[in-house]
Amino acid sequence: MQEGTVLEMRGICKAFPGVRALHNVDFTLRAGEVHALMGENGAGKSTLIKVLTAVYTKDAGEIRVAGAPVHFKSPQEAQDGGVGTVYQEVTLCPNITVAENLFIGRGKSPFIKWKGMNAGAKAILDSLGIPAMPGQQLSSCSLAVQQMIAIARAVDMDCKILVLDEPTSSLDEDEVKKLFSLMRDLKARGVAILFVTHFLDQVYEVSDRITVLRGGELVGEYVAKDLPQYELVSKMMGKALEDIDEIKNTQAAMESGEEYLFEAEGLASSAGISPFDFHIRKGEVNGFTGLLGSGRSESVRAIFAADKVTGGAVKVKGKRVKIDKPIKAMKQGIGYLPEDRKADGIIADLSVRDNIILALQVMKGFLRPFSKAEAQAFADEYIAALNIKTASADTPVGSLSGGNQQKVILARWLLTHPDYLILDEPTRGIDIGTKVEIQKLVLRLASEGMGVTFISSEIEEMLRTCSRLIVMKDRHIVGELAGEQLTQDDVMRTIAKGGRADA
Repeated sequence: MQEGTVLEMRGICKAFPGVRALHNVDFTLRAGEVHALMGENGAGKSTLIKVLTAVYTKDAGEIRVAGAPVHFKSPQEAQDGGVGTVYQEVTLCPNITVAENLFIGRGKSPFIKWKGMNAGAKAILDSLGIPAMPGQQLSSCSLAVQQMIAIARAVDMDCKILVLDEPTSSLDEDEVKKLFSLMRDLKARGVAILFVTHFLDQVYEVSDRITVLRGGELVGEYVAKDLPQYELVSKMMGKALEDIDEIKNTQAAMESGEEYLFEAEGLASSAGISPFDFHIRKGEVNGFTGLLGSGRSESVRAIFAADKVTGGAVKVKGKRVKIDKPIKAMKQGIGYLPEDRKADGIIADLSVRDNIILALQVMKGFLRPFSKAEAQAFADEYIAALNIKTASADTPVGSLSGGNQQKVILARWLLTHPDYLILDEPTRGIDIGTKVEIQKLVLRLASEGMGVTFISSEIEEMLRTCSRLIVMKDRHIVGELAGEQLTQDDVMRTIAKGGRADA
């Protein structure tokens, strides 16, 4: 064991029926470091974490913590052994208070000392700058704040090993900075941090070393500063970056059409965004950008009437129409992939096939169901077209990886053959390879005449994909960028100034 090593995982193997998830994987974590675990969806990252935390039982291999072999039988035992874990999906209890979530399961007495618990919770929240009150019900907090509370809970339990599985996926730029500041403080105190993220820039901002998995096997371990980003992506994907270059070249060559597919004037909704004007042309990829809470998602929800429309007028292909319900938007040729695929997208217990046909069935009417043969044909077509990795069309969609769940929702809307497709965070929490696939698909759809509105919290991805960006701040449109203005500096300058970059 090297000096300072806190965790050693050697020869870890784990298989599921028909799937070899991990094969002879090694992983080493040292005190006082941030170690990024990288790989595409299906590479084995989550499985390795779940083996460490005893969510899964390993088939072979050895785990040592501080040099001693461990055989955790449950996540609670792992936690008691100094392994704190924060998963991508918030696993707290929404129906109880913030303080109760911070301290649940930690007291041995059956009697709760509310005053002391609330005081302790306030101290934790204040020390981390989390904007929540101890007595506040968790469900009233934003998703970003809930994620930070989950991190605070793990940190406060004096863990030796802190596992952060996509902790920044719901955080805005300022919140990410706070988290990274906290991670650096913990690192200075000797805590070993295993960090999983799909944001490559974040890997290099905070990580000391990087371990790459691909197809359940170890590709290698690298010093972060010695591994260029393009080489990291190549190692994750197992191929060079021609696909990403192709996206950029395709986007540069693409010209949008002149026909307006959708126009809005003074559109407003119950979500509180200021009335806004908007249009999209045939063959155009545009996007709403801004920091978390800027109103980008609320804007597209207004377009689709997912929130109650309170004002404004809209036209579809030049014709004035009334869209006050999602079904009316759908019948006007508009599709919408929502920001939160778990809550608003997939129906986890239904099959891949039933999830794919759902929107088309709604448009047809449930009193006129598709035959099993028709539904199967639709599913087979889009499983193949989008390369959805699933054992069969009968597989419950909730058992698929995040990237494949996202492809199922895309398939659902493509099956309706929309003229205008809204994609809100279509690549959040998925691997770089699937991100590239989705970006290429978006550009291909536009080249075929579809209008696409694309939203991503990654500005670089927006710049790669969109030909026009609508910039938002505090639920107002503060600028519009196109052509040579499509740079990260111009986006951030527009947000900061609250006006056009060339104003």
